[in-house]
Amino acid sequence: MLEFVNIREHCSFVHMSEPEEATIKAIELIKAGIARANLLEVVPTKIVPVKKSALVVGGGIAGLTAAIDLGNEGFKVTLVEKKSTTGGRMAQLDRTFPTDDCSI
Repeated sequence: MLEFVNIREHCSFVHMSEPEEATIKAIELIKAGIARANLLEVVPTKIVPVKKSALVVGGGIAGLTAAIDLGNEGFKVTLVEKKSTTGGRMAQLDRTFPTDDCSI
């Protein structure tokens, strides 16, 4: 269990010109953090079965790359694309940078 109080961001940096006020605020934040920590509860661990399959939405460069990477890791991948061809915006380009290759 963890309760985090960010003194640096919420006190030190904000109140650089008012160190006394920053100290008072820091003490209050720590007291509040302790009070919250006293209310923390253990989160039960639950084990669930997981299937090694993935749904990738979109057949653009990112979707195709994700599908290939997941497939290489042993996942069964289903790729869904709303258009009749894959490629997304890339398929609309004639040539690509930096190699000037055909984009399709």
